[in-house]
Amino acid sequence: MAWTAVAQDGELGVGQMKRIALSGKELLLVNAEGGYFCVDEMCSHEEFSLWFGCVKGRSIKCSLHGSYFDLASGKPLNEPAECPLATYPAKLEAGQIWVDAD
Repeated sequence: MAWTAVAQDGELGVGQMKRIALSGKELLLVNAEGGYFCVDEMCSHEEFSLWFGCVKGRSIKCSLHGSYFDLASGKPLNEPAECPLATYPAKLEAGQIWVDAD
C-alpha cells in the first residue's frame, strides 16, 4: 500500500468534497457523516463529475441523471447507473487524511 496525505483533519466539513489527483487518477475525497471516503470523481454511468453532485448520508448523487452511489462500496443505489464506482481506502491518522490509490 502507498498511503498519501491528501488533506488535514477538519479541512472538510460533513457533506463536503475535495478533488484530488493521485496515482494518475482523478478522485473525490468525501466527508460523509464524519467518516472519510475516496471514490473516482467521474460517474460510472456517463462520464460526468460527481463534484457537481451532493452528499446525502453515506452516499453521493450524480446531478446529471440522479443516480446515488454508496460511498463505502461504490455500488449504485438506483438507476440509471449500473456499474459501481472504484473506491479507495481512506484513513485519519496523525491529524491528516490519507488515501491509498494504488
